[in-house]
Amino acid sequence: MSLEIESTSTNVLGGPLRACSFDPITGFFRDGCCETGPADRGSHTVCSKVTADFLRYSLMRGNDLMTPQPEWRFPGLKPGDRWCVCASRWLEAYNAGVAPPVILTATHSGALRIVKLEMLQEHAYSE
Repeated sequence: MSLEIESTSTNVLGGPLRACSFDPITGFFRDGCCETGPADRGSHTVCSKVTADFLRYSLMRGNDLMTPQPEWRFPGLKPGDRWCVCASRWLEAYNAGVAPPVILTATHSGALRIVKLEMLQEHAYSE
């Protein structure tokens, strides 16, 4: 599926928020975008291309992102998948030296409440 779909929200660069991933389908609302709202207490706003190091780190921190959980429409992630990561977990991973690359155009501007733009830019992934 194309990642050309945009939402009405803005990304961290001030432009329209682009889709993060449809395979696997990501986002707090499972709409492919790193949209957020009042119910999203984790701020799933950072579109990341997950790495093995990040997945292991997340598991160590109590969030298993690798094991499929079909009841939550969650296929389990593998390195290279794009996923809307919680901004606070991304910041923790950054401080631990294992932050995954970030797709800035698909990262919701709400992430900036938790993570500095310069940190995200330092880990920017371009295709």
